Amino acid sequence: MTNIERLNKIFCEVFSAEESSLNENFNKCTVEGWDSVRQLSLTTAVEDEFDIMLDAEDILEFTSYDNAKKVLAKYDIEL
Repeated sequence: MTNIERLNKIFCEVFSAEESSLNENFNKCTVEGWDSVRQLSLTTAVEDEFDIMLDAEDILEFTSYDNAKKVLAKYDIEL
């Protein structure tokens, strides 16, 4: 499984979303139910899956699918 597939799986599981909906418009303002609890679940799942420890600033940046990809790039995770 590629890294992007791993990330997509996490987003789909946390938000009960279809993979086809993951795009630049998938963010906390457009996704119903994206709250602080789901954001924490998302970041925890990403940390576990990619074996990284996000810093507080990066966790706060996890407000969209695109931002998640940018944050992972900072940790040298190629998507």
